[in-house]
Amino acid sequence: MKRFVIEFGTGIDFHGQNFTGAAQKAVKDAISHSCLCGLTEIVGLKDLNDMIVEVTVAVPEPEKVNQGKVLEVIPFGRKTIKVINGGMQVSGLFIPALGDSDDSIVVANACVEVKVN
Repeated sequence: MKRFVIEFGTGIDFHGQNFTGAAQKAVKDAISHSCLCGLTEIVGLKDLNDMIVEVTVAVPEPEKVNQGKVLEVIPFGRKTIKVINGGMQVSGLFIPALGDSDDSIVVANACVEVKVN
């Protein structure tokens, strides 16, 4: 397999301390930077589900990420995910009506790699 594209994204959850939501936003941000027309026009891929999509997401508490939910934001391909320690968690506003359990803002970073044969 050879790498066709590597993209990076950032996702932020301002309220609710939702690590999965921040990770989903980071992956959406990453994939929104690319049009993969070269897969069909240059590589000759007939089915976009034949590409490999490897996702790495960094968040402060990796165990709080629902990996399946994060992969759902990617529309095509054979998908895998690795969640690692990273990202940021910084002070924001504590507003219980918005689902906050504390005053923190969760930041996730994502790297999305597309590989083809």
